[in-house]
Amino acid sequence: MRGAAGAALAAMIAATAFAAPVAADVAAPDVPPGESASQNMTHLSNQPKNGALQGTGSDIAFQGKYAFAGNYDGFTVYDLSDKENPEQVVQVYCPGSQNDISVYKDILVLSTDSSRSDDSCASTSMPATEKAAWEGLKIWDISDPLSPQYIKSVETSCGSHTHSLAPSKNGKDLYAYVSSYSPNATFPDCQPPHDFISIVKIPVKKPTSAKVVSTPVLFPDGGYPGDPSRSASTTSGCHDITTYVKYDLAAGACMGDGILLDIKDRERPRVISQVRDTENFAFWHSATFNNDATKVVFTDELGGGGLATCTGEYAPELGANGIYDIERGKHGKKELELKSYYKIPRINTAAENCVAHNGSLIPVKGKDIMVQSWYQGGVSVFDFTNSERPRELAWFDRGEGVSSGGTWSTYYYNGYAYSNDLGIGFDTFDIDDKIDGKAERVKQKSLNPQMQEPFGH
Repeated sequence: MRGAAGAALAAMIAATAFAAPVAADVAAPDVPPGESASQNMTHLSNQPKNGALQGTGSDIAFQGKYAFAGNYDGFTVYDLSDKENPEQVVQVYCPGSQNDISVYKDILVLSTDSSRSDDSCASTSMPATEKAAWEGLKIWDISDPLSPQYIKSVETSCGSHTHSLAPSKNGKDLYAYVSSYSPNATFPDCQPPHDFISIVKIPVKKPTSAKVVSTPVLFPDGGYPGDPSRSASTTSGCHDITTYVKYDLAAGACMGDGILLDIKDRERPRVISQVRDTENFAFWHSATFNNDATKVVFTDELGGGGLATCTGEYAPELGANGIYDIERGKHGKKELELKSYYKIPRINTAAENCVAHNGSLIPVKGKDIMVQSWYQGGVSVFDFTNSERPRELAWFDRGEGVSSGGTWSTYYYNGYAYSNDLGIGFDTFDIDDKIDGKAERVKQKSLNPQMQEPFGH
């Protein structure tokens, strides 16, 4: 999602034409305005936004007993010692949307995708038409998680909407695959066609030496040209990339294209499969592998996070997940094959932005289960073990008027689901044991959902 909550959501809706909904009568919402409801999961606690961080809540990363939650105004560190009621222990003010966040050992990385006057945490907004404007990555030392230290910035073309980490095999270097998009001929640092990503190399023992080491072109043919008739986006970069270094793979959601990458050579990733959905997908947003890297769940953020696609007027294939199997084609080549779509079955009001967004696997060995945010559509847990027949197992939903934007990201970490809401803060959920009982025994040392690691091996 680009922009902030509230007024920005309204502005996006007003400024953009979206895919035409299917004909249907608008039904009453399943969760009435002002109320909350759930099935097979329990809401345990909420830590409200407070202090200097009043911007949009964004992504989350985990390490040890801490959760690092992004916010357009900076990030918050939560102590998860009491897993059911986390404690806010640090608040860092450093504005620059989206503040997409990742952690690796003593390194924390933030994405800045808004033009700023400089790279400091005291920066102010500056038009992207100004050559002096800055956007890119900010790198922090979190050897003491209670006292993060800002140590380095790296400017990247078109900024950094999101980033994904990929450590080298020897662990000496950490690579950040920087996703950005929406070039403009009037932007000195974001020129079209922008068919590449930026790769930043961060030496683990000397992160202050971080720099851009390559800008591989992923779409030499220009990628998908877009389709104005259904408001499908032109490919001009990537929105999000998820790495899976165990398998030397990455999956890219690149606006008009979905891609599978070979990242054995971290600085020179290769596209090995490319797919388009010219019927239903409008904006390829993010990707999640299953545990053994035989499937990818791609999300379609139809409407950029500001559209109500869950009113019953939109077809179940619109604003949904696309579930792809990774199959062997000719000469053993890996290819992405669409198997089905998944969209939450509940009806929302026309005032609730609802579309597929960020989630992660629940580590149940032998099954493919995912927990996922749907903005004001709430949180959904679904099983896609059978790629052709995904089914919902649990959900939580706040009705209209409770949150000004809904939940951005929901991830499963050491027995609980944690969610960052755009408007009302940090939530904790307990999923029924009949669904995640086996997963509760899996102990993870860290979790970066855009840098997947295997469980159960």
